[in-house]
Amino acid sequence: MNGTNRHTSSDLAGFFKPRSIAIIGVSRSPSSFGGMSFLDHFLKAGYPGIIYPINPRAADVRGIRAYPDLASLPETPDLAMIAVQAGAVPAVLQECGRLGIRHIHILSAGFGELGTNDGMTLERRVASIAAEQHLLIMGPNCMGPYCPATKLTAWGAIPGRDGRLGIISQSGGITQRLTEQVSSLGVGVSKAASIGNAASLDSPDFLEYMDSDDDIDLIAMYLESVRDGRHLFDLARKVVPRKPVVLLKGGQTEVGAATVASHTGSMAGNRRLWNAFFEQTGVTPVSSMNEWADAILAFSSLPKAGGDGLFIIGGGGGNSVIFSDIAVGEGLTVPQLSPASMERVRPIVPVAGSIAGNPLDLWESFVNGDRLCDLLDVAYRDPQIHMVIVDRLIPRIAFHSPEMPDPTPGIIDFIRTYKGRKPTVFTIDYDGGDMDLNAQGAALRRRFCEAGIPAYPSFERAIRALAHFQRYHRRLRRRTSGGIRPFQRGHTPDNCKDC
Repeated sequence: MNGTNRHTSSDLAGFFKPRSIAIIGVSRSPSSFGGMSFLDHFLKAGYPGIIYPINPRAADVRGIRAYPDLASLPETPDLAMIAVQAGAVPAVLQECGRLGIRHIHILSAGFGELGTNDGMTLERRVASIAAEQHLLIMGPNCMGPYCPATKLTAWGAIPGRDGRLGIISQSGGITQRLTEQVSSLGVGVSKAASIGNAASLDSPDFLEYMDSDDDIDLIAMYLESVRDGRHLFDLARKVVPRKPVVLLKGGQTEVGAATVASHTGSMAGNRRLWNAFFEQTGVTPVSSMNEWADAILAFSSLPKAGGDGLFIIGGGGGNSVIFSDIAVGEGLTVPQLSPASMERVRPIVPVAGSIAGNPLDLWESFVNGDRLCDLLDVAYRDPQIHMVIVDRLIPRIAFHSPEMPDPTPGIIDFIRTYKGRKPTVFTIDYDGGDMDLNAQGAALRRRFCEAGIPAYPSFERAIRALAHFQRYHRRLRRRTSGGIRPFQRGHTPDNCKDC
């Protein structure tokens, strides 16, 4: 925020549950991106509220009565979506202020992201009007609010999957991709805010709102910059102990920072400051879309971990060695099983062709669901083990696999109903170019994920997600013991105007 547009975090709820929406700038062109495409998607999603298309040259649009301007509407809409040329936006905002329309989404581009004096002047004008008229504005240059529970899904996964995830992003395209990706893996979204240039409302405003929203348990953020680094820092330290925050930071290289300036018209900031921010707030940093979605999947689905001891049920001796190295490299441990656990494991693991211990290599676990459940029971009872990863090979001709009933339903049922289960994830081996194998693997991965059991297409991605999950819980224990250091002199967010 600029500091002059006062609001409470609860005020932002109006963006996500409007009973009526005015779309200013609905072109009749069937192929144009903007007001018409948003209208079409609202209709496709089954939005139950009233939509008011604004077009001075149309009597109706898609069979819906159109209006020449906002003043002609029979009521004051809850949300105004602006999709007109940038130069016309200030006049529309002034009209919104006069009519008492407070929640506004500016889809239009052509502001500070252009890097021109005119564009930056226009963006400052938007911020000024917001402050003068006490408007709550998302944007400009953004996709706006998204909420599957209210069918407010004109972008992203349509009609979307309702859930407990909150998303705050300066990129509409990235937000759209994330909603689609997590939805396909069984993770629902409570609310997403694509904020673009953030001329008025900025990421801390929505972080504070999502912290207070009882429908949100986990927050994902994509940021390129933030105006008030100290405010974000203080807020993140308050939010993270209650709700994990997973942040994909854009613009951390010289090339990326230059691209940021042309995307949202902002400076990307100093990498050292962001590293200090992550270290001292507990916000989980990720560096790619896949890592972002993988961490979200783990945080959304797994029970709390009590430590970093990992039990690996692997597929082959070589894999077991590699998997152990990867796990240790990510800061996890691969402890020996307890004597009681080894007494249970040795009789069921052949001496030849297998490995009894941790990692554990037992071919039968791939085709015999009961045997795998026996091993999981061992892990869940072992005090040395806090997490489990299962490398789930898909039986195929090259492995001389016998024909057996699909063990997946029984495995899923065992894990979901086990009262003392520990964080358990699967890797599904389906890479390598075999199209049939790819299809089988993707389908199996989805079955586990839809059941609330994270599954990943590689061991590396699974371990990275588990490591993020464990670091968060380890940090909570450190915070409780008072082990978090404050910012050091010379590395405070106050020193960063655009971090």
